[in-house]
Amino acid sequence: MTDDSGQGAADDAAVQTGPAKFSTGAVPPTEPSYPQVGPGHPQPETDTDDAVVSRETSSTRPFTVRTAGDLADAGPVFDDLATPLARAAEHSVLARTGARLRPALPRPGATRVMVVANQKGGVGKTTSTVNVAAALAQLGQRVLVIDLDPQGNASTALAVDHRRGTPSTYDALVDGVPLEEVVATCPDVENLFVVPATIDLAGAEIELVSVVARENRLRRAIEAHPLVGSAEAAGEERFDFVLIDCPPSLGLLTLNALCAGAEMLIPIQAEYYALEGLGQLLETVDMVRAHLNPHLAVSTILVTMYDARTRLAAGVADEVREHFGDLVVKTTIPRSVRVSEAPSYAQTVMTYDPGSPGALSYLEAAREIATKGAPS
Repeated sequence: MTDDSGQGAADDAAVQTGPAKFSTGAVPPTEPSYPQVGPGHPQPETDTDDAVVSRETSSTRPFTVRTAGDLADAGPVFDDLATPLARAAEHSVLARTGARLRPALPRPGATRVMVVANQKGGVGKTTSTVNVAAALAQLGQRVLVIDLDPQGNASTALAVDHRRGTPSTYDALVDGVPLEEVVATCPDVENLFVVPATIDLAGAEIELVSVVARENRLRRAIEAHPLVGSAEAAGEERFDFVLIDCPPSLGLLTLNALCAGAEMLIPIQAEYYALEGLGQLLETVDMVRAHLNPHLAVSTILVTMYDARTRLAAGVADEVREHFGDLVVKTTIPRSVRVSEAPSYAQTVMTYDPGSPGALSYLEAAREIATKGAPS
């Protein structure tokens, strides 16, 4: 029979003496010191050229850290010891400085006036206008953007003031102010100029209703600009491209743009609704060509918001190319968060993130537009 009092005393003794009573009697291991050297350890006591390195780097191969300034000063080519992070930094540095390093494209013999229009909203008209304009300027062209949308989104993306009271397209259209007096300079891109739009432009359609030859107001303002015309007439300071950003409607403002331009750039979203609106837009172009501007021609169709993961986007792009052939730019503009983020920083994606897929796509599209030339 077991004595309960004796068993309780033994248990109290075990608790008082601590963990050693429950151990096997061996001495607990001590924390190893560093560096770990000694018998049985693979690391020798002294560093030699033939030493085996386990956790610490040998003194013969010092580790150097490259800063962003070092990468920028190193030039376009790095040595074989560059890490993947250094390669990514190199790509970013080259993309941001590439605008100054790219060879300039040949300039056209005369100013090309292009209307960027599509009666359907949300297809990328303004986004394509500002990014193609910035890309053309980076390729050595002198570009003027005329913001004809009362919302003034193109003015926002190009970092130009467009508050009420600012000299704008409203003054040129309604009050007849010379266009050169309302031109502002884009602060981020060299050789890029803007005629901003203010909210006053929303009432221009009503005010122009009673004006004689109201649909030709913008054409006359552009033709009167001293830097618009041929190389002989306007000189080396001439504008190579004039891009007109239209509102998403076929009102009097868009009609002014269609009468002012000789070329038309149509952005098409890679979705079915865009194809529906394209037919109506082409009917309007035919009417303008027949009655108001016989020189107007659809020269460029740009597929935007292209999602390569979907069959729908590929199907829309194939159908557009089947119907319009060489008018469709070979480069499609992908859906890109960077392209959408850029206007919130008052920039185009060409300056916000020049190494992004959206920026590179717009650059190639602008290169194709510039090298293809104006339609005859």
